[in-house]
Amino acid sequence: MLIQQIINGLTLGSIYALFALGYTMVYGILLMINFAHSEIFMVGAYCGFWFLSMLPFLSAFPGLLIPAMFLAAIIFSGVLAVLMERVAYRPLRRAPRLAPLISAIGVSIFLQNLMMLAVSAQSQPYPESFNITRFQFYGATVNSLQIFIFLLSIVLMVLLEIFIHKTKVGQAIRAVSQNHVVAQLMGIDVNKIIAMVFFIGGGLGGVAGVLNGMYYGSIKYNMGFLPGIKAFTAAVVGGIGNIRGAIAGGFILGLLEAFSAGYISSENKNIIAFAVLILVLMVRPGGLFGEEVTEKI
Repeated sequence: MLIQQIINGLTLGSIYALFALGYTMVYGILLMINFAHSEIFMVGAYCGFWFLSMLPFLSAFPGLLIPAMFLAAIIFSGVLAVLMERVAYRPLRRAPRLAPLISAIGVSIFLQNLMMLAVSAQSQPYPESFNITRFQFYGATVNSLQIFIFLLSIVLMVLLEIFIHKTKVGQAIRAVSQNHVVAQLMGIDVNKIIAMVFFIGGGLGGVAGVLNGMYYGSIKYNMGFLPGIKAFTAAVVGGIGNIRGAIAGGFILGLLEAFSAGYISSENKNIIAFAVLILVLMVRPGGLFGEEVTEKI
């Protein structure tokens, strides 16, 4: 039972961690919460859905189908996130912080209702992309989809970590997150860097949406709401603005949810998980990896 819940928790945590990275990267560079990121998650799931439904000829090539589906989700979600930043956030960059927050909520409601009108208000079954094989592991059952979700998430997280800390573009991103004005004086195009951050965060959110659809087998126009709250909570618990913190927070939240469902109550798993997380934040308000930072003026 314990091993089974750990497996379930790591699977959920992988999705939450990828999702949370979008929140934490945008906050780290703009000090704003992109609440419309939950709709990027939803749009990514639908992008994978459309790709699998409209391109049946690729089903004969499973080795090509899955990479192409994720690539399409990354590009579509990333471009949508960049457009969102350009239209809804960039004009408000010098406005009080409440203005972009309200704008983000407006974009979220707009995208959610647009998808409902364009597609359907009903849940849609997610097409199967590959055959699922089950394995027994010390009395627990783990399937190939869970292994795939975990490994893909780890690979993407490692690649992001390398990109941020080992490349010149990553160095520019860290410079902009420290101070926009000084970064611009050093020859960095701040607008391009911010757009890139939105593209990366949106792409990861789109991948998380596809994985969520594959794992639960269905998608809906408002599917991003509850996972979005959980991913945002994971980012805050890990330390908002900290990439490693978002990853750690995602896995912590996934494990808490799995243990709550397995040992206490599956109906109240969200209440229990959030209650524990509130206690964590009461002890460490800045999050597990959070640091005290000087207010930017």
